[in-house]
Amino acid sequence: MNTPLTCNDVLALLAQQNIEYRLTRHKPLMTVEDAKSIRAEAESVHGQIKNLFVRNKKRKMWLLTLHEDRKINLRQVATDIGAKRFSFCSSQRLMQYLGVTPGAVSPLGLLNDVDCAVEFYLDEALLTHPMLFVHPLDNRITVEIHTRDLLGLLHSRGHPYKILPR
Repeated sequence: MNTPLTCNDVLALLAQQNIEYRLTRHKPLMTVEDAKSIRAEAESVHGQIKNLFVRNKKRKMWLLTLHEDRKINLRQVATDIGAKRFSFCSSQRLMQYLGVTPGAVSPLGLLNDVDCAVEFYLDEALLTHPMLFVHPLDNRITVEIHTRDLLGLLHSRGHPYKILPR
C-alpha cells in the first residue's frame, strides 16, 4: 500500500491543477449536525454534503456523496446498484482505501484509491450546486470548490461519478 496523501498534499495538488478553492479552518466536524452547528460562527462553511463509505459481503466498496439533508434508504440504494446489501466500512478500511479517519470521509479521499477499488456515486441534487464543501482529508478543514473542478479532478484520477437519482 502506498502512503496516503495528506491534507497538505491535496491542497498542493489543487494548486498544481490550478483549481481555485476557499479554505476554512474550524473545530473537528464528525457529523452533518456538527457542520450545521458552526454555520452561525463561520458562514463560509455550508456542509452541503454527507459521505457514506459502504461495502457489500463481496467486499466491493462505494462512496456515496449525498446532499446533507437527503434521507436515504440504504437497503433500497444497495438493491438499485446491484449490491444486495450494504454495511459501513471499518475505520481500517477507511484508512486503507481513502486515507482518512472517521469524520473526514470526502470525495477527495478517492485520490488515495489509486487502484480504483471504490465506486463513486453522487447525489443527483448536488449537480445543481455550483460549489461543494468538502474536507481535504482532515475534518478540521473545509474547502469550497467548484463542483465541476472536483468532479473533473476525480475523473482524471480514475474516479468518474455515477448519479444516484433522487
